[in-house]
Amino acid sequence: MIKRIFTPISIFLVLLLSLGSAAAKQTAPSFIRDAEIEHTLRAYARPLFKAAGLNGDDVEIYIINSTDLNAFVAGGQRLFIYRGLLERVENPGQLKGVIAHETGHIAGGHLARTRDALANANVKSIVGMILGLAAMAAGGGQAGAAVVLGSQDAATKSFLSYSRTQESSADQAAITYLNRTGQSGRGMVEFLEIIGKDQYQPQSTISSYYRSHPVSSERVSALAQRVKNSPYKDTPASDADVIALKRMQAKLYGFTRPLPKTLKQYPESDQSLEARYARAIGYFRYPDLPKAIKEIDSLIAESPSDPYFHELKGQALYENGDIFGALAPLETAMTLAPNEPLILTFYGTVLNATGDVRNSERAIVVLNDSLSFDPNNGNTWDQLATAYSRTGDTGMLSLASAERSLLEGNYQKAIFHAQRAQDFFKLGSPSYLRLDDIITYANQASRKQ
Repeated sequence: MIKRIFTPISIFLVLLLSLGSAAAKQTAPSFIRDAEIEHTLRAYARPLFKAAGLNGDDVEIYIINSTDLNAFVAGGQRLFIYRGLLERVENPGQLKGVIAHETGHIAGGHLARTRDALANANVKSIVGMILGLAAMAAGGGQAGAAVVLGSQDAATKSFLSYSRTQESSADQAAITYLNRTGQSGRGMVEFLEIIGKDQYQPQSTISSYYRSHPVSSERVSALAQRVKNSPYKDTPASDADVIALKRMQAKLYGFTRPLPKTLKQYPESDQSLEARYARAIGYFRYPDLPKAIKEIDSLIAESPSDPYFHELKGQALYENGDIFGALAPLETAMTLAPNEPLILTFYGTVLNATGDVRNSERAIVVLNDSLSFDPNNGNTWDQLATAYSRTGDTGMLSLASAERSLLEGNYQKAIFHAQRAQDFFKLGSPSYLRLDDIITYANQASRKQ
């Protein structure tokens, strides 16, 4: 069943695709994409990646839209965090502790070692699943789901589980990274204590984080001792980090719950920033646009330079049919956050939606700017193809379609569009050479299928 898709707007919920098996029904995960939430997670993670000797730009972060409490790394430097975990943590230190721990798994090469210990057939299945997840997150939708269908649940659980030695190693590495960045590891201990309570719950309710990251009293004690000896053990989280977490949790709640639940969690008597944020989202989705705009305008009045409030206003107007009204707040959001690719892509989408050729010409510039920051967003390429179609640029339309098809894993379609596009470009030009690369990669990939 297809759920409503916010693409590539503030919250981007991909399809929920049902997977069946003889043993039990499995569900392919959907993904959340949001400029502000991704910015917050990267702001938390980047110093930790650097402390671990990793290039932060090389580590991809994905948010899985599931209430399960989990996080894992897989498929190289890919960090997957579940919505349930983001909503469950009580302070920034707990979330940073999880990120630091998973960073320890990446830096320690634990997934590579686990892979070596598994049968080759299982590894292929699981790596296929991870690649499928990445394709879905990039906008591949059904193509990604087709890859995920090939994975096997039992093998996946084995692949994503860690030994006690690896867990302890990641713990110790995490505290080292937190110390190097002058942050307390107390939140990490708190989170493990929360997870450790799972062992007393019925088997069916135990979180997948506990299953893949078993928590022992010895592990908690060893970690607590490191924290006790740290000079930063009592360093509090910054006000900015606390506010960012509250905003993220309010945003997730407003986008994933019906309005009555949002109003119960964030009643109108609560005039905090995060409460108004959640209600604004709940109202426009209900839809009650006047109430949503009133809440959003109150946020903008307090923080006129906050791009995400302007982005939300643009989304509320666009989602409720006021396409031209959405342009001004989105242009403001883009001006305030010119390096946020999701905001740029959304603005390009709305420009295209006006049906005005002049706006599509503007969209081409904006969407290409977005691709300079995030070249692997299939929706950006899709909107770029639309803009080129409107302006009559057949060569660039075919090139953009080839790029989108390649990201989807539709290799034959990518080859078709690339070969067609080459007729419009000079031999040896940068665009021609890029099309050659697409054809070569697609041919190689299709032979491996």
